[in-house]
Amino acid sequence: MTINRRTKYGNIKLRLHGHVFDSKAEGRRYRELLLLEKAGEITDLQIHPRYLLQEDFTDGEGVRIRPIHYTADFAYRERGRGVVEDVKSPPTRKKADYVMRVKLFKKRYPDVVFKEIT
Repeated sequence: MTINRRTKYGNIKLRLHGHVFDSKAEGRRYRELLLLEKAGEITDLQIHPRYLLQEDFTDGEGVRIRPIHYTADFAYRERGRGVVEDVKSPPTRKKADYVMRVKLFKKRYPDVVFKEIT
């Protein structure tokens, strides 16, 4: 089911199995991952898992700085190894905040495989 709302980058949000996906491409990837899980190729599929990148803290002036989180599109286990995926279009994969979060994610979770699906 499509949600009739276009976003800044022209993608159309999609609702499948009670989950809202940011684009048709993300919904398509979800369907592929469901098939892989059913076939036993992957396990423990998660949708929009949230990862802590930096804890909150109080700076030198006593101001509380909120934590930084990264929400991936999908996470699962493949051959016993953790995998995180993010579905991105060419314009959105260049955004500075996305690039920074991916770098912080890779630094904090070096044992997790990060895949960018375009």
